[in-house]
Amino acid sequence: MNILLIEDDSRISDFVVKGLEEVGYSTALATSAEAARELVNTHDWDVILMDIMLPGIDGVQLTKLIRYRRNQTPILVISALDGPDDKVNALDSGADDYLVKPFHFKELLSRINALVRRSKLAHQSDSKVYRSGSLTVNTAEHAVRLGEDRVELSPKEYKLLLYFLEHPGRVLPRAQLLHAVWGIDYDNSTNVVDVYISYLRAKIERGGVKFIHTIKGTGYLWKEPL
Repeated sequence: MNILLIEDDSRISDFVVKGLEEVGYSTALATSAEAARELVNTHDWDVILMDIMLPGIDGVQLTKLIRYRRNQTPILVISALDGPDDKVNALDSGADDYLVKPFHFKELLSRINALVRRSKLAHQSDSKVYRSGSLTVNTAEHAVRLGEDRVELSPKEYKLLLYFLEHPGRVLPRAQLLHAVWGIDYDNSTNVVDVYISYLRAKIERGGVKFIHTIKGTGYLWKEPL
C-alpha cells in the first residue's frame, strides 16, 4: 500500500511513518501543501493522510484542490482541531474521514484499512471495459492491452487515454485536455499535451493503426481505426 503523509510536525510524522513502515506500508512524507501537490500530481496513492494546519496552503484548501482535479484518492484528515465545525468543514471540502490528535496508532490503521476497502468497492462498481479496434482498457484492473499484449502507461498517459475513450468522435481542444488531465487552466506556453499525445501514440499506434487524429489549429480527435 502506498500512503502519502502531509504533516509538518516532525514528532508526529516520525511516529506515523515508522509505524506504517513497520506494518509494511510504503509511506512518503510532504511537509507542506506545495510539496504534497507535486506528489499527488505525479504518483498514485492508496490513501492520503492530511494535516489541516500546514504552512502556506492549509489542508482544507489542498483537499479542495485535489477534488477539483477529479482525484478521488481517499483522504483521511488528522488534526488537533476537534470542533464540530472543523470536522464538517474538512468533510464538506472532500475529505473522507477525520481523526483527532492525539490518536492511537491502531485506530489510524483501522481507519486507513476501512478507507481502502471502501475505495476498492467503489472502483469495482464503477469499473468499465473500453474497446477500440484491438485496444482494450479494463479500468477495474487498470490494464491496457493491444490484442494480447499488455501496454504499460504512466499515470498521465493512462488518464489521457481514458479521457479520449470517454469522448470518442469529438474534437477535444488542447485547453480542454490540459484541464481534464493535468488540472491546469489554459496556458499557451506549455506543450505538455502535444508531448503526451506523442508518448501515447508511440505506445498504442502500431502497424499503421491510427487512433488519435490531429485537427489542425483546434486539438485532437479519437476515431475508431479503419
